Amino acid sequence: AGTCDPLCSVDETSWEDFEANYRPKTDLLKAVAILAAAVAGSLAINHDWVAANQDAAMVALFVIGYGGIIFEESLAFNKSGVGLLMAATLWVVRSIAAPSNEAVISELSLASGQVSEIVFFLLGAMTIVEIIDAHQGFKLVTDNITTRKPTTLLWVVGLATFLLSSILDNLTSTIVMVSLLRKLVPPSEYRKLLGAVVVIAANAGGAWTPIGDVTTTMLWIHGQISTLPTMKDLVIPSAVSLIVPVALMSLTSEVNGRAQSSTELLASEQMAPRGKLVFSVGIAALLFVPVFKALTGLPPYLGMLFGLGVLWILTDAIHYGESERQRLKVPKALSRIDTQGALFFLGILLSVSSLEAAGVLRELATYLDSHIPNTELVAFSMGAVSAVIDNVPLVAAAMGMYDLSSFPQDSEFWQLVAYCAGTGGSMLIIGSAAGVAFMGMEKVDFFWYLKKVSGFAFAGYAAGIAAYLAIHNLDISLPMPLARIPFLSGS
Repeated sequence: AGTCDPLCSVDETSWEDFEANYRPKTDLLKAVAILAAAVAGSLAINHDWVAANQDAAMVALFVIGYGGIIFEESLAFNKSGVGLLMAATLWVVRSIAAPSNEAVISELSLASGQVSEIVFFLLGAMTIVEIIDAHQGFKLVTDNITTRKPTTLLWVVGLATFLLSSILDNLTSTIVMVSLLRKLVPPSEYRKLLGAVVVIAANAGGAWTPIGDVTTTMLWIHGQISTLPTMKDLVIPSAVSLIVPVALMSLTSEVNGRAQSSTELLASEQMAPRGKLVFSVGIAALLFVPVFKALTGLPPYLGMLFGLGVLWILTDAIHYGESERQRLKVPKALSRIDTQGALFFLGILLSVSSLEAAGVLRELATYLDSHIPNTELVAFSMGAVSAVIDNVPLVAAAMGMYDLSSFPQDSEFWQLVAYCAGTGGSMLIIGSAAGVAFMGMEKVDFFWYLKKVSGFAFAGYAAGIAAYLAIHNLDISLPMPLARIPFLSGS
C-alpha cells in the first residue's frame, strides 16, 4: 500500500509512489557532465601537461566530481560511484606528476590506513544500530513520549533527539524521531516544524560528542580533539544552537495555541524477544568505544568492532535454532546497512587525501592565513559552506590544511570546526544527512525549509558560536570530582 514500518529504510518506497513522483532527467545536463568528464580524462592522459600543471588538473577534477555529487538528483548519477571514480582519477593524476612511483604508493598507503579507520568505524556503528532497530529496541525511547501539548512536544522532541544523537549518529536519530512523529501527529505544517526541530537537534546533538557525528569522529580518530574537552566545551554551545531555534519556533502560529486533534497512537510492530537486552548491550557497546580507546590506547574502530563482535555473539546465542528470526541476526543486518554511504565517505576522503598529498590544501591554508587571519572567521565560514555541500570533505580538507603543529589538540580552532561543521548543515535542508532523510521521509520542499526554518537555524548557529567564545574566554573548568574520572580525563 506504499507504506512501511515507521523505522524502515527511507529508501523503501512503493512502485506506485516511485511512478507518481518520477520525472525524466535532463539529457542535456547529463551530456554536459559526461563531456566534461571526457575532457578531463583526455587531459589526464597527456602526461606532460599534467606533470606541469598538477594542481590545476587535480582541482579541476575535484570540482567536476563534486559537481556530480551535488547535482546527483538531476544527473541521475549515484554520488558513491562518482566519489569512487573521482578518488581513483585524482590519485592517477597524482602518480603522473609525482617525483617517483614509490613516493605515491607510500602516500596512498598512509592515506588508505587513515581513511580505513573511519570506514571500519562507520560500518561497525551502522551494523550495531541496525541490529537494535531490527529488534525494535528504539521503542523504549519513542514509547515514552506521550504529551500532546504542541509547545511541550516541540521541546520534548528536540531534547530527546539531542540526547539520542549524542550517542548515535544524526541520520539514525532523525529516522527514529521522524518515525515517532508519524505516530503522534497527523500530516500538517506543525508536523513539518517538528521534523525541522529533529534535524536541528540531531545535528546539534552530534556535534559535542566524539561518536555523535561523522565529522567529530574524524577529528577524534586523527587526534585533533579528545573526549573530555570536546564534551565540556561544546555541550553548551550545541545546546544553545537548539534552544534558540526551538524558542523562536514556539512563538509561530503553527505551534503557539495550536490544538492537536489526534489523541491515539498509530500501531507499530511489537518489540522482538530480548529486544530490551539487545538495546542495552548495543548502546553500551557504542558508549564503550571512548573507554576502550582510553584504556588501551588503540584506535577507536577496534573498540567499535569489539562491541559489534559482542553483540554478534549475543544475538547468535539468544536466537539459536530460531530459523524464523534470521532477520534479527548480524548477517541480515549487514545486508541492510548503508554500504553505499560508507563507500561515498571512502571516495570523498581518498579524494581529499590526494589533494593533501599534492600540497594543494597546504597552499589553500596559506592563502586563508594571509587573507583571513581570524581562525574563528575561518571556522564560521566552513559551517556556512557546510549548509550547501557535505561537511565530510570540508572537515577532511581542514585536517589536511592545518596540522597539529599549527593548531594543537583541543585548540579553539579544532573545536570550532567540530561545532560549525556539525551544526552549520541545519541552515539548509540539503546541508546534512539528517536534513536529506527528513526531506525524503516527509516529502518536505527545499524552499519551504528555506522560508520557515533556515532563519531560525542560522540564529541558533550564530548564538552557539557566541556561547562558545564566551565560555572559552571565561575559561570554565570541570568540577574536580568529574575531572578525576580516568577515561574522561584521557584523550
